[in-house]
Amino acid sequence: MITTTTAKLTFAEIGADEGLKKAIAMDRPTLIGQVSESGLKGRGGAGFPTGVKWNLCAAARSTSKFVVCNADEGEPGTFKDRVILTDYPDLVFEGMTISAHAIGAKKGLMYLRGEYTYLREQLEAVLTRRRKNNLLGEKICGKKDFNFDIEIRMGCGAYVCGEETALIESLEGHRGEPRNRPPFPVDTGFNGCPTVVNNVETLAWVSCIMAKGADWFKQHGTEKSTGLKLFSVSGDCDRPGVYELPLGITVADLMKEVGGENAKAVQIGGASGRCVPANEFDRQIAYEDISTGGSVIVFGPGRDMLDVARNFLEFMVEESCGQCTPCRYGNPKLLEGVEMLQDGRCSAAYLRELVALGDSIQLSSKCGLGQSSANAFLSIVEHFKDEIMGRAIA
Repeated sequence: MITTTTAKLTFAEIGADEGLKKAIAMDRPTLIGQVSESGLKGRGGAGFPTGVKWNLCAAARSTSKFVVCNADEGEPGTFKDRVILTDYPDLVFEGMTISAHAIGAKKGLMYLRGEYTYLREQLEAVLTRRRKNNLLGEKICGKKDFNFDIEIRMGCGAYVCGEETALIESLEGHRGEPRNRPPFPVDTGFNGCPTVVNNVETLAWVSCIMAKGADWFKQHGTEKSTGLKLFSVSGDCDRPGVYELPLGITVADLMKEVGGENAKAVQIGGASGRCVPANEFDRQIAYEDISTGGSVIVFGPGRDMLDVARNFLEFMVEESCGQCTPCRYGNPKLLEGVEMLQDGRCSAAYLRELVALGDSIQLSSKCGLGQSSANAFLSIVEHFKDEIMGRAIA
């Protein structure tokens, strides 16, 4: 059973649209400067500086610009965005509106995960209320020439659409496949127009930063990874749930918090993340060390790590869009190799070839899915050699 610690979240302390009202009083350079000064980086896992993204889009020349909220929470083990959308949807829509003011957009799109269809009616009601309260629509908060509205569109359960260009392709009614980059969405995004894509948590923190200030945000975290972060903790621990903690926390301290001190390993970052063994629990969860969109899966002493690797590879094989050869053919080969190991049919020499293949998939795949699809397999083979090699034939 998943429990949540939402009562402790900072989001509950933020005044209604306090950040929006302050943002509207600023000119665009000052507003973007505040976001940049806070050091906020994308909370979806990639960690790109939010202020830099906004500035690039604001500088792009176009009569039409868009703000897109990535609410396609498809990373296995991640459920913190669902909590935000359920309990604090206003913060997300407020963040989208602040972003629109910063870049000069008149239209916003929320790309909502297909499995979250049950949330749509509630979210539409929030949008309707915000329009009635002059927080969306024409002349928002009485500001002349600030017109912006938001539309919700549903995803179809494709993991690859968590990648921003594949998400945009899906929004346009096409098959969700990543685009070649450059150009980037801030130049050529939705319908060929400059587009900012931020995830749910990032936008919620934008509202908090505008309400409380950049210095408040920088009081938490590390120099390179400022602020607080939500973690979705599941697996073999006593207290699974959603936790708000400062970036820079060690894996060991997080395990104490959730009751997972006896963990054998922790998968940080979901299927595309890395498996951290117990002897590395002193490492920090931060962009300069172990980056994550929020997923933390705890594996207890009794877990078979080869089963773990197989589980993640089965997911990646299923979710690959098949557009590029390394991902399309490489991941099934890795999965086949794990199955051979489990059956006692894989030699140590072939296992070394599989590791080399994993490295090649990372280097030559087109998008983030393929570039990270072998992460779990490679990190498990690296850190659990005795357990894995014991299954290989001479």
